[in-house]
Amino acid sequence: MAFLFNSDPVRAAVFRKVFARELPDVELFHSSECVDPEKVRYLLTWTAPDNIGRYRNLEVLFSLGAGVDQFKRESLPRQVKLVRMVEDGIIRMMQEYVVLGVLSLHRDMVAYREHQRCRTWRGLAAPQATERRVGFLGLGMLAQAAIERLLPFRFALAAWSRSSKEIEGVTCFHGADQLAGFLAQTDILVCLLPLTNETRGILDAELFSRLPAGARLLHVGRGPQLDQTALVQALDNGHLAAAMLDVTDPEPLPDDHPLWRHPKVAITPHIASVTQADSAAKSVVDNIRRHRAGEELIGLVDRTLGY
Repeated sequence: MAFLFNSDPVRAAVFRKVFARELPDVELFHSSECVDPEKVRYLLTWTAPDNIGRYRNLEVLFSLGAGVDQFKRESLPRQVKLVRMVEDGIIRMMQEYVVLGVLSLHRDMVAYREHQRCRTWRGLAAPQATERRVGFLGLGMLAQAAIERLLPFRFALAAWSRSSKEIEGVTCFHGADQLAGFLAQTDILVCLLPLTNETRGILDAELFSRLPAGARLLHVGRGPQLDQTALVQALDNGHLAAAMLDVTDPEPLPDDHPLWRHPKVAITPHIASVTQADSAAKSVVDNIRRHRAGEELIGLVDRTLGY
């Protein structure tokens, strides 16, 4: 029985050490090494290899990241379970980034950065956190973890999801009928939705128009969810006050794209949350044990939903 690691050799070395200690009966091969495709039961990768069909006994395909939109799911063998990465390192980093982003937008750090560039010494009105309404688009594991870290600041917290959910301390909305009501009471919008056919392009001119004047956007979902032209227009006409983007489409943006130079925009290069090799290896080991025991896998993707 073999586990094929299709990523960089530095991470592979970490995984190899953990597997030797925790799963000595599972041989780990790096993609640069020769392995009998008939022996491969588990594969970890960022994107599916073109020759994935040669692994005829493959049972579980692990994503190296928290998302799985990079996979063409219709091309994956139907019997193979697709599992997104769920590990402590990803969760902690996303908590850090969302708190950083929300506080930066709340305290107008994007505007102050532009003030510094222009050598302007001028304070801006600073409402209390209790007077600022933060709304999450998406209420999955990462969003719930980020909300947990925001609770002590006493923001008015709300969230919208596809189906009904209840989170203590959070006003929850769900379904298409409740989206407008959610947006109308959101001053800082945090997008943490998975990329699906339904969420592609969701951050568009109509959605922005439903936010209160002066609202701010923190986008940590996926680049194709954002209509970048609509965002620039909403910032230019003053309806949105600022935006912080960790994802764009494409990545990186072309050199001449207006978002690079926009005074109301801060961009980071898709670094909000990065898989940590050691904790990821332990997470994969735990899931392999679950698979062998016939238990449900953590992060198992429902292919009909795309997440």
